[in-house]
Amino acid sequence: MKNIHKLMNRKNQGAFTLIELMIVVAIIGILAVLAVYGVSKYIANAKTAEARNSLGQITKDIAAAYERESMNGAPMAEGGTTGVTRALCMTAAQSIPAAAASIKGQKYQSKKTDWAPAADVAANKGFPCIRFVMDAPQYFMYMYTSDSDTGANPISPGTNFTATAQGDLNGDGVVSTFTTQGNIDATSKRLLVSPNITEDKPEE
Repeated sequence: MKNIHKLMNRKNQGAFTLIELMIVVAIIGILAVLAVYGVSKYIANAKTAEARNSLGQITKDIAAAYERESMNGAPMAEGGTTGVTRALCMTAAQSIPAAAASIKGQKYQSKKTDWAPAADVAANKGFPCIRFVMDAPQYFMYMYTSDSDTGANPISPGTNFTATAQGDLNGDGVVSTFTTQGNIDATSKRLLVSPNITEDKPEE
């Protein structure tokens, strides 16, 4: 009898209690939730990298376009002169794509004419002036605006610009917005750009 009791005690000591099993299940559940959240966060960051990289390139292209010389487009008289100035590109005719529905929880494949509509090409404004284009499918809708008017006589070089990328990664209708800005220093005439991209609801 004593040997039987000893054997049963040993078996009882080696078994898990219901509470211990529940604790293990709870820990596994928490770890699974954290893993899913981590993967979702990683995927969202990978998608938003498009907006950050594209806006960074757009800003560089805007600065390069600003440094190009702009002149009065009117014919010059013999012996005449014309001023040479730096100017921001004028506002793009529309965003690419034109509607947020095109990037609602999905990618949009732009056409060449999206980035270079005839009116913008003729007036040398917007993205044709900046010389920026995206060939790959995009999660975000891009727009460029400025207060310049290089079509005026004399031209108005402008004082500031804004470039934005808007997306709806999860398709819930709530739009995320990434913004970069710049302005022309009144004294030095240098184009100063924001050191960081402003983000509003970046994972939407």
